[in-house]
Amino acid sequence: MNWKSTIETRDELLDLHLVTPHYTAGFAIGIIAVHLIYPKLPGNVANATTYPFPVLYREVFFEIEELFSGSNAIKDQVIEAAKYLEKQGVRAIIGACGYFAHFQEAVREAVDIPVFLSSLCQLPLIKTGISSKKRIAVFAASGDSIDDELLKKVGTDSSRLLIQDIGHLDSFAGIRYGSNGFDNKRLTEELVEVAENLVSENQDVGAILLECSDLPPYAKAIQAATGLPVYDFNTMIDLIYHSVVQKTYFGYL
Repeated sequence: MNWKSTIETRDELLDLHLVTPHYTAGFAIGIIAVHLIYPKLPGNVANATTYPFPVLYREVFFEIEELFSGSNAIKDQVIEAAKYLEKQGVRAIIGACGYFAHFQEAVREAVDIPVFLSSLCQLPLIKTGISSKKRIAVFAASGDSIDDELLKKVGTDSSRLLIQDIGHLDSFAGIRYGSNGFDNKRLTEELVEVAENLVSENQDVGAILLECSDLPPYAKAIQAATGLPVYDFNTMIDLIYHSVVQKTYFGYL
């Protein structure tokens, strides 16, 4: 391939992805994030440095407990946030909390681009990939809020799931309740301890899914402690990004 044909190929690819012009551009992934004030570490869905590509955020304002319960009072705000992101030219929409799953169906039908509001959307994929004899441990910020009604909205049910509530951990309070004294080292240690105990007591666990958008920074430590595949929001976002932003391959034959 010569220089001229390379440039022409790139121009052709650009022509395929033209969108309505905006004051900014280049955001393939749009993320709906709840207005919550606490440290957002690299790896957190709400920390833009997590990604090797640009993301565009849209803030929504309500209590996190309303999201955990799927309150109908906040549904319109979530839908409007998705519509805003779509108008800005994003190619897919994510929610920065697993419990946005309550609105997965409503938002999906309100826009014309792919919607994956919750890390729980990965459950059908994980179930497909591991032995039917194996269970998936789901680390959840509010374990009681994950039931079959919620799971149905992401295309699955509670079969083969082992829900592990981590919202009760003292070290997690700084995230869930925005209290002072967030101790990242202690939270890492407590999550690893929970993971080790869970796997030791449940030999049939074949994978771990981190429901909470705050947990990806701890995925590596959890995997090192258990040796299991660990899925989180960022494994999903990477997959979605590469599905809506394909690349041209270069190499040798």
